[in-house]
Amino acid sequence: MKKKVSIKGTGSCIPGRIVPNSYFEKMIDTSDEWIVTRTGIQSRRMIEPGQSMSDLATPASERALEMAGLPPKKLDLIIVGTSTADMLSPSAACIVQHRLGAKNAVAFDVNAACPGFIYGIAVAQKFMQDGSHRHVLVVGGEIVSNRIDYKDRSTCVLFGDGAGAVVLGHSNGNKDGEILATLISSDGDLWELLYLPGGGSRIPPSYQMLDAGLQYVKMQGNEVYKYAIRTMVDAARQTMKSKKITSKEIDWFIPHQANIRIMEEVANRLEIPMEKVIVTIHKYGNTSAASIPTALDEAVRAGKVKRGDLILTNSFGAGFTWGAALFKF
Repeated sequence: MKKKVSIKGTGSCIPGRIVPNSYFEKMIDTSDEWIVTRTGIQSRRMIEPGQSMSDLATPASERALEMAGLPPKKLDLIIVGTSTADMLSPSAACIVQHRLGAKNAVAFDVNAACPGFIYGIAVAQKFMQDGSHRHVLVVGGEIVSNRIDYKDRSTCVLFGDGAGAVVLGHSNGNKDGEILATLISSDGDLWELLYLPGGGSRIPPSYQMLDAGLQYVKMQGNEVYKYAIRTMVDAARQTMKSKKITSKEIDWFIPHQANIRIMEEVANRLEIPMEKVIVTIHKYGNTSAASIPTALDEAVRAGKVKRGDLILTNSFGAGFTWGAALFKF
């Protein structure tokens, strides 16, 4: 019999540096009104020079472990969803394992862009269902502020930095919560809609790569918008249908915080009122894989999300990847 899995603790870490929309008015043809109208973003948080992804992922993990009442040495597995690890090798998860002192954990990354956290939850659930892994840390973290071209108006105003984490354990019953269903999917045919070309084995680091700006995110915004809505809605519907749950039963919807217009359209098609949608994009921007776990942690600590609430999350991102998760908190 498969063991049930639940969220025992949440944590997050957002950089202290606030970057308002006015910051971009000095370097590109834009305005606060233009950015807010098209994205819903009023400000975002960015790291200071010299900081790395693990500088956010580690304290986020520590806060999740503290809420769960679990010492790091009891972790069996650490999964980090990220596409912006501290370095190409080793994995961000190994760095976080080292910094936490989680000596007994297996550690690896999942590179699925913005849905990386949902992918991590889905993978962790599989490891835990047979009872072989009891305590798992899943992190979603990104540093995107140093991967964007500040001359490209279509991308530079969108992104911020952050990290969120959850500690998973086996569920003791309804009052202990349960991950009810996860769905992850991808379509590699759409990879050119959103990608970062330079720095890998195809275009390794070089002066020519830097001069061509290939170290920056490239995006076909209109196409991403179209596929994002379609895939998010389909994933959410399939996930709810698998457990015979209707949108009216959802207490809180936490979508990927990419664009307020996408979030509103997805919620509308799912017939979930915006009063039930957790929104943080206005103050943090698009933090990629960090957006869902940071929003969840903030809502939990603010007392909005309570034990027993039914939560739906879903996301889309480069790959093209998408996914959804349904759980009782």
